[in-house]
Amino acid sequence: MMQIRSATPGDRDAIMALIDTVLREYDDRLWLQGADRDLLDIDGHYVTQGGAFIVLDATGQIRGTHAVVPDALRPGVCYFRRLYLEATLRGSAWGTRLMQWTLDWARTHAMHRVEFWSDTRFTRAHAFFARFGLQRDGRVRSMHDGWKPYQEYFYFLDLPLIDAPVC
Repeated sequence: MMQIRSATPGDRDAIMALIDTVLREYDDRLWLQGADRDLLDIDGHYVTQGGAFIVLDATGQIRGTHAVVPDALRPGVCYFRRLYLEATLRGSAWGTRLMQWTLDWARTHAMHRVEFWSDTRFTRAHAFFARFGLQRDGRVRSMHDGWKPYQEYFYFLDLPLIDAPVC
């Protein structure tokens, strides 16, 4: 049975193994000295910053991840990070559920904008993002903090403000 739940410190190694496996599909790997050092302290980089890091757990096996963290300098703006899914689950409803969980989190926490950067090699994910209305604004950045250099596209989604109920 699979469930979406909050990551725990005990999930760290399994989370890193999943992400490393996905990156190796692109002739890359996890780089804890740089781009992936947040994974060494998930609570410190996400939960204590007011965000969340969730996992897709199949009876103790981590098969997917997603994270969200507010921008400390811009109220109402949050970043999506770490959307990874085991290859056999891509294209299934589980990716949609992970994305919907984080979108719901953003709305519940009064966020009006979601932003993130996505590796240019993840073309299948880019089509997935478009289905949710996430847009690229044309920015591309070159990164040199990973095992090897890579580039990323900038994505955003403006969320409608939800009015408080009238009493």
